[in-house]
Parts: sequence; C-alpha cells; structure tokens
Amino acid sequence: MASSAAPNLWVLLGLSLAGILLMAKKFKKVIKVDFGAFVNKFEILPPPPPAPPKAPHPLTGLTFAVSDIFDINGYVTGFGNPDWERTHESALQTSAVVSALVDGGATCVGKTVVDEMSFGVSGENRHYGTPTNPVAPARIPGGSCSGAAVAVAAKLVDFSLGVDTVGGVRQPAGHCGILGFRPSYGAVSHVGIIPVSASLDTVGWFANDPSILRRVGQVLLQVPLAVQRNPRNVIIADDCFQLSKVPVDRLTQVVIRSTESLFGKQVLKHENLGDYIASKVPSLKALDSKKSNGDVKLSSLRSLANMMQLIRRNEFNHNHFEWINSVKPALDPLISAQVQERLELAEKDVENFRSVKGELRSALSDLLKDDGVLVIPTVSSPPPKLGAKELLSEDYLLNEFSLTGLASISGCCQATVPLGLYENYPVSVSFIARHGGDRVLLDTLHTMYASLQKKADEAGKSKSSNDDVTKEASADMAKEKGNNAFKAKNWQKAIGFYTEAIKLNNNNATYFNNRAAAYLELGSFIQAEADCSKAIALDKKNVKAYLRRGTAREMLGYYKEAIEDFRYALILEPTNKRAAMSADRLTKLFQ
Repeated sequence: MASSAAPNLWVLLGLSLAGILLMAKKFKKVIKVDFGAFVNKFEILPPPPPAPPKAPHPLTGLTFAVSDIFDINGYVTGFGNPDWERTHESALQTSAVVSALVDGGATCVGKTVVDEMSFGVSGENRHYGTPTNPVAPARIPGGSCSGAAVAVAAKLVDFSLGVDTVGGVRQPAGHCGILGFRPSYGAVSHVGIIPVSASLDTVGWFANDPSILRRVGQVLLQVPLAVQRNPRNVIIADDCFQLSKVPVDRLTQVVIRSTESLFGKQVLKHENLGDYIASKVPSLKALDSKKSNGDVKLSSLRSLANMMQLIRRNEFNHNHFEWINSVKPALDPLISAQVQERLELAEKDVENFRSVKGELRSALSDLLKDDGVLVIPTVSSPPPKLGAKELLSEDYLLNEFSLTGLASISGCCQATVPLGLYENYPVSVSFIARHGGDRVLLDTLHTMYASLQKKADEAGKSKSSNDDVTKEASADMAKEKGNNAFKAKNWQKAIGFYTEAIKLNNNNATYFNNRAAAYLELGSFIQAEADCSKAIALDKKNVKAYLRRGTAREMLGYYKEAIEDFRYALILEPTNKRAAMSADRLTKLFQ
C-alpha cells in the first residue's frame, strides 16, 4: 500500500548526493538533490519475503520509480501537463506492471517527470521543470521519460519504468549514459498506462546494472531462468552509423573488439540496412519517401521515420483530441503544432502501414534469426544543449527517428548500451533482436557488458595515441564492406570500398589484391595488373596476387609474363591446381 515517503531514505540520499551540488556552480541552472527527476515521492512496499527454504522474491531489496504515465492508486496520473492533472481524477488502482514489480519484491518510491503528454523527445518540461542530466548538466536528458532515466543515472533508484513510443526509453538512456530496454511489442501489459500511440507504445525500463536489467525482464516478461544464450551473429548496420555525429570507429570498434574477444571474428557481419529494408519491404515503396540530399541509401530508414511520426500523431489524436479541443490546455508550441489539428489518414494509408510493419518484422527476423543481434547507434548525436535550436529542426528529428523507427515499427526488442564518454558526453549503441527475442537480447547484453565497458574505456584513453591503429581498423572495416559487396557481385561498389581501405592504409597487400579481383570481374585488366604488382611488392609470397596478375596479363596478351606468374605461384604453393592448370595450358598453347 502507498504511504508517505520515509524521511530517512531521502535524508540519506540527500547526504550522499550533497557533493554533486557543487557542480551547480558551473551552470546557471540549480541542480536539485533529486536532480528534478520526481513529481511525487511515496513508498509502495512489497509483500513480506517467503520463509526459508523458499527462495526470496527476485527483486528483493531493489527500489524503483515510474514515469508519470503509469497509474498509481490514489494519485492523479499527470501525463506531464498540469491541465491534464487538474481535469482528471486519482487512479483507482495501480498499473499491472507496477504491481508485478512490487509483488516481485521491489519498492516503488515515486513518480518521475515526462515530456508534456509524453510527446517530446528532449525531456524538457516547462511546467514541472526539466530533470538535470547527471552526466551532462547543461545538456538535455532526452525524452519522453526523462525523469525515470535521470533517477537511475543519479543512482536515486536501482531501476525505473518508462513507456517507449518513438524512443522514450532508448533516447534518454543514451543521453544519460545508462542501460535502457524496450521489449518486443505486446510482451508487457499496457493496463493502467495512459496511451500515446497504442500500436507503438511499449513499456520499457532503465538500469545501471545489466544484472538488474535482466532480473526486471524476468519478472515482466515472465522469462524463466535458463542457461544463457550467446549470439551467433553480431551484425553491424554500417549505413546507420553514417547518421551519427560521433566518429564511427569510437562506437563500432568497441563492439567489434568485444565481440571478437568473446565469440570470435566469425560471428561478426556487416550490413547496409537501408538497402536491405528497401529490398525486403516492398510496401515501403508506396510511401512518399523524401530523399535527404539525394541520399538513396537512407531513404528507406527515413520513410520509416516519417511513417512512425504519422502513426503516432494519428493515434495520439484519436486518444486525446477531444480533451485537447475542449480543455485547450497550455501546451509547448512544438507539441501544440502537432496535436491541436486532427490528422485524418486514409484507410488505404492505414492498411499500407500495417503491411510495412508486418514485412519489416519478417525482414528483421530473417536477418537476425533466433540468436542474432543488430548493432546501430542509439541516437544521432551526443545530447544537445538545453533549449538548442537543433531540437526544433526537421533534420535532427528525422535522424533520431530513422534510428528509433526500426524497433518501433517492427516491434522488435532493443537495448541501449552505454559506451562511456566522447568529448565529455555520453555515447552508446543499441542492440536489436527479432520480435520475441527478448531473452537472447538480455542474455547477450549480460554477457558482453563488462567487456564492452572495458573496450570503451580503452578507446577513450587511447584516442590521442592510437590514431594509426584507428586508421588501420577503419581500413579493415572498409575492406570487409568491400568483401560483402564483392560477394553480392557489386564489383564497382567493392572497388570503392577497397579504394577507401587503401587510402587509409596503403601498406596492406590484401587491399590491393582484393581490388584487383574486382577489377578482373569488370574486365579492367590494366588496373588489375597494376594492383597485383603493388600487392606483390608489399608481400612477395602472396599467391593470389601472382594468380590474378597472371590472369590479367593473359587477357592483355602478355603470355610469357603470365606463364611466369603462374609458375611462381606453383613454387610458393606446389599443390595449387589453378596455377598448375593455367601454366600447363599456356605453355602448350605457345610452345
């Protein structure tokens, strides 16, 4: 049952955080003891633990807070707006999700700030105050569930609850440098929660500790304890990282090195996700796709972003337009512009949206299978400054929603994974698993977290001294992209990637040799011969370079030189059948 807050709990928290108040001197904004995270403080205590030898409740000893969008018996659910709070009655019962966590042994200690009507993405709220980002006080905490993220980041609670519609859990987790989890759509009950957009809303949660994130998941998802499962594929969505303002290597190399150390190189793969979605989601072509600066690669991701915004606005209007029209609440101008006019979608559009959702879910399931993980940036940039103009720009929102739209539209599960600081601001990646793959995702995160933090720490410390290593890593990544394009028989694209690798590191014979193979496929024999000669100059024992140069020379009519190349390849590798057959064939032909 609910009671007034225990004074000792908050006094202790105040004492432990007193030192942090010194940070306020650097900023105009005064940092409160609770970082402005809470709108209400109370306690809902769990039932007594079972007597031994029965196991204790799974969440015993943990505290949590909930966003002010969840019903708590005896409290008005404020929805981030005082006019909403004024015109609604206290809840008569507590949200099913909150009750489940309390029954699981956790203590609920209060409700936290959300964006107005849970519709924003910055976490700013002019009515209740903007929660202070503990990691970057002059920057936004991210929204819509800013208070819940801040409460965890400031270590006021062990975990917290939010609702993720278009990124309401994932984005603030990324901006505050903590873990955030959006489960598969429909996996967690929505009973006792104010709807924003019913077909996108998903209950999510924040934590600092992957073990706690997983324990909460076991309660809410009703996933039994079992042997941990490791991913068989970790797929880097290369094109998505082009949306990030953080250097690609600072994010992807941490994941790559961690994956290699834990599971081996064979687990890693690369994918151009925009192209993959464009080929696997035919209904997306029916949508009006605005190509930013003619960038066809990202058009499918931006189409998803536009579609997600239309769905959210349409369903939000369906739920709340009558109230807005009658009460005429004081709304933030940015939100007001989107919600005060009714949006009418044609039935044809609604049906097409359903098709896109189904096709995207199937496409990602085919890509990831039962135990694959897709890696993308969580957000497109470090947290912007409070009140920054870029928060109002269409490009900023489109970049953010191009990343969050994947899980929101497909219903797949996604976890935000912090990777330390870059230029003093938190950065992160996200792992996505197929719809229903929540346990695999939580297991993967639990297994990889310590290694990821170690690699992130190393990356942060070695930035200034490891430029050459970074260039080599970037070159190797470009080579892998070239290999993937080569396998797909996209020879010109492969040449472009191999050329990029050579520009970054021109002392690697493999890069020249691989580009030569692509040139051979295009019939560009002069370029192929030149690349093979360069590869041989760098590596005198490169058998493939001799074979490919021999092939190029044969096609150019330099038969004597071709025979010499094939014979030398045989000296290096006496059992090479291709070298033997080519040398014999040319020798007999020109004897």
